[in-house]
Order: sequence, then structure tokens, then C-alpha cells
Amino acid sequence: MHPILARSGRLGLYLLGWIPLTGLLVLLLAGSGKWGWGETLALVAPLCLLYAFVCLSAWYPVRATPVQRFGLVGLATTHLSAALLVSALWVVTGLGGVRVLTPVFKDFDRRFTDQIPLLFGTGVLLYLLSVALHYALLALEVLREAEKREAEARILARDAELSALNSVDAARAREMCILLSEFLRSTLGLGEKALVPLEEEMALIRSFLAVEKVRFGSRLTVEEHIEDQCNTMLVPPLLLQPLVENAITHGIANLLEGGSIRLEARRAGDMLVILIENSFDPDSVPSRRNGLGLANVRKRLDVRYGVDARLEQRAAGERYSVELSLPAETQVVEA
Repeated sequence: MHPILARSGRLGLYLLGWIPLTGLLVLLLAGSGKWGWGETLALVAPLCLLYAFVCLSAWYPVRATPVQRFGLVGLATTHLSAALLVSALWVVTGLGGVRVLTPVFKDFDRRFTDQIPLLFGTGVLLYLLSVALHYALLALEVLREAEKREAEARILARDAELSALNSVDAARAREMCILLSEFLRSTLGLGEKALVPLEEEMALIRSFLAVEKVRFGSRLTVEEHIEDQCNTMLVPPLLLQPLVENAITHGIANLLEGGSIRLEARRAGDMLVILIENSFDPDSVPSRRNGLGLANVRKRLDVRYGVDARLEQRAAGERYSVELSLPAETQVVEA
């Protein structure tokens, strides 16, 4: 959902921010001496209120063109084109308002023509300011996600330790503690980064599965098929761990004889495709689908890549799979 419309308080602050902008535009137009103060305010106030909501639409091209993946030319082309279009429509709307006010303010329609360049230029500037605001909100959301990931990593490590130690005998407790310590260190290190090579993410997954293998023993088998070229491709950190944890919790743990988890990564054109497949009891599908892990992964993909990434779930017989498709990036970028 739109970050400003999601909370009424944010919308109120946003609209308050438009009051000085409206006052400045009234000053510019009336100060030229061609418009009176009354007619200027009568036109500009409702026009700016309308434009304030129109500028909220900047969120969607901003989310579709993250700074990390688009160069200056691409960003400028996208947002300047949108600004020119939206501003032109704003001027046309203003012309309609002038025609309504002309019977009240003599020759207002004729005098409006002289101010079209100023109004159009202001519309472009206001839209671009809205673009900048939405990029700031997007960056804030990414930062909060990173902080949330770090907090979740600490909780995950603690819960994993308690669960694991309660499920093994004393002879395996020492091994479990060592593996959990390694997993905790890896998790906290990755959680602070914006993107990491897939090989680092897979190292964390192997560390997590090593802990689970102590718990499940021969009931858990793991297969890996990772193309060499995929190891250096970048992914958001801690992206796969919730999915692998789901495979354990809602799959392997519910099977008396255990099962297997298959991890696969391949390049398909300009996309990195990651598959996580596991044995499962078909009766456990509803809880799997409604899990928070999948919802969080979807949200992170949406924040980072927008429409360029997708997550698909499939169940076939006694096998369940989650497939991620995201842009194949290899250059380190900053969030």
C-alpha cells in the first residue's frame, strides 16, 4: 500500500506541507500584477489540493525504478516524462477552473493564458519534489526492513537454540551449541548488508541446515544444485532462510520418516531463479500458505525490485516448492 495513504497521520502531515507551497504559488502569480489576490487564491487553493493527491501517484514509478538498479539517464527520463505529462494535465484542469471563475473575475480566462508557462513549470517542479519525497520514503522503508531483519535474526537464533537444545540428548548438545553459535554470527553479519552474493546466503543456509540435521538425523536429506555463475549474483540477505525454515517446520517435521529438501539456483536470461523444494504432507498446505515467512519474503522482493521480481508456490503430490525470480545482479550496490 502507498506509504502515505497507509496512515492517516502521514496524509495529514503531507497535506500540511502543501500549505506553504500553495502560498508561494499564490504569491508568484498574484505578485506579477496580472492577477488579483482573490482570484488567484480562488483558483490556486483547490488546484493545489487536487495536485497534492495527483503527486501521490509518483510512488508507483518510484517503486518500479529503484535508484540501485537504474542509472541517472533512466531515472531522469522516467520521472521527467511523468512530470511533463502530469503538469500538462494540471494546466488543463486549471483552464477549466478559470472558465468557471471568469464570470466572477473579469477577463480571467484571457489573463490566465499569460501565466500558463509559470503554472506549468511549477507543476513540473512540484511533481519532481514529490518523486524525491517518495524515494526518501522508500529508503526509509528499506532501512526499517534491515533493522527488522537484524532483530528477527536475533530472535530466530535464540528460538532455534532453545528448540534445538530441547530436542536433542546431552551427547549432541555440545555440537548443537557450536553450530548455533556459527549460525548466529553469520546471521548478524548478513543482516547489516543491503545485498550479498548468493554464495554467502547459501553459507548461512548450510549453517542453518547443519543445526537441523543434528535434530532430525537421517530423517533430513539435502540436495544442492547451484550453477557456478550464480554464486556471485546478489540477493537480499536472509531472504532464503525463512523459506528453508518453512520447509523444515511445515514439511520435514510433519513426516514420520522425514524427507528431503532440494535447493537449486540457475540463471535464466537476465533473471536469477532460486528453487526451494521439499517433501511435505499435503494436509499442511493451508498453514504453509498463510505463514508470515512467505509474506515477509514477498514484501522484501516488492520493496527491492517492484514488478521485476516474483515468488511462486506450487504443490504437486507430496512435493512442495517455492520459486523466486529476481534480477541477476553482480555489481555491488549501496541501498
